Amino acid sequence: MPAGKAAGQRCVQLDEHERCRLFGRPERPVVCASLQPQPDMCGASREDAMRWLARLENQTRPHAQ
Repeated sequence: MPAGKAAGQRCVQLDEHERCRLFGRPERPVVCASLQPQPDMCGASREDAMRWLARLENQTRPHAQ
């Protein structure tokens, strides 16, 4: 995804098990490699983690000009 990924859009690099196909590879985007999961981010379930990521995406979404 050379131009990035829109908020709410599923990353094309996720496989059928929701695992990153680029994990550990040099072409993995810096933003992905720098994301360090913490307990408050992950919550108690996958749904908690996905809600946290959705909020993060919305908060960092570029504003249309």
